[in-house]
Amino acid sequence: MIEELNETAIELNDITQHEILALRTRHNLAPAHTRQRQSRTQGHIIQRLPHLWYEAEETTQHVLEEKFITKFFRLHRQETAIRLDRTMLFYAASICMITVATLLTQRRSTVSLMDPCLDNLRDILKNFHVPMLPLKEELFHDGDIYRSLENGITGDVVALVDPNNPTGFSLLKHGRKGFQELIRYCKDYKKILVIDFCFASFALMDPEIGRFDVYEMLEESGVSYLAIEDTGKTWPILDAKCALLTASHDLYQQVYNIHSSILLNVSPFILNMLSAYIDDSESDGFASVRDVLESNRNLARETLRGTVLEYLEPVVKVSVAWFKIKDRGLTATRLCQAAYNNDVYILSGAYFLWSRRELGERYVRIALAREPKQFRSAILQLRETLNGLQSA
Repeated sequence: MIEELNETAIELNDITQHEILALRTRHNLAPAHTRQRQSRTQGHIIQRLPHLWYEAEETTQHVLEEKFITKFFRLHRQETAIRLDRTMLFYAASICMITVATLLTQRRSTVSLMDPCLDNLRDILKNFHVPMLPLKEELFHDGDIYRSLENGITGDVVALVDPNNPTGFSLLKHGRKGFQELIRYCKDYKKILVIDFCFASFALMDPEIGRFDVYEMLEESGVSYLAIEDTGKTWPILDAKCALLTASHDLYQQVYNIHSSILLNVSPFILNMLSAYIDDSESDGFASVRDVLESNRNLARETLRGTVLEYLEPVVKVSVAWFKIKDRGLTATRLCQAAYNNDVYILSGAYFLWSRRELGERYVRIALAREPKQFRSAILQLRETLNGLQSA
């Protein structure tokens, strides 16, 4: 099958096109979408699906939306967001970003976008002809963030992902100060702040990191902001997900008008089911999610030790692993092709480092949210591939 695919290969332009191709492989470590099995208690939710369906039929959309939003933000310790009544729901985070891009097009804004980040963000902005400037993640690594932003930002909008996908970096490295300095800069210089929090659950489940009420900080500052959250990267729900977009008071009406032009509502059944998953993680402290990721992360790190791949320790232990290629004669493109030829799909860093593709060829990303037994087989096969490249 792999040989046939190579013969009919088309040019792949983004990560999603790679992830579509990866769906055909035995060992698919490309998308960050959750593919592990249900835990024991999550299995009970599956058994209750008929009840959740009929319950959704008998409940108003408004009640289900309010229940979901309250449970989600309470789990994430974002009590301020619950009280705002400015959160809009979408069936995918990418649709949130399309809404944001529409807003920025209407306002004729330029965007300083985090680099690296998931290329989907850049591609959506590009499709809407929003001018983009790279906002290098390294600017946030040291403590003097305000000064770094003064020297490094020229866009009307500051857009970042926190925790970042793929690196796992987070401003939480600096405690509350990191976000305080970012928000203070955006307020002082009248920038719109866009934050993708789709990986925030992994900060929440890390006892050394956690989350404070960032919406309280945003609201008290008076900064113009848009914040995206998501369920799709947390629970094994076969992409039956919901994303949330919260806007500051000054942007809300314009964003709401765009939102209502795109969709009416998210499925009431999906909202009811997701509320059950939130309850489950509230009960077990995210153990069912965290334990799988930690097991797979340790396996990947140890199994690939001694190969050309060097594991890079993240600030937040997100659901992907970021590796640097130590052999300067080996590119990510060549490595990923070799892995693909052996039925393993991983992603090149060239798509994430969207303004520095040559540097991105020094990195690969491996998804961790997989059933452990299957993940072990995939990593062992990847190690064989790497050993073959080293001996060639």
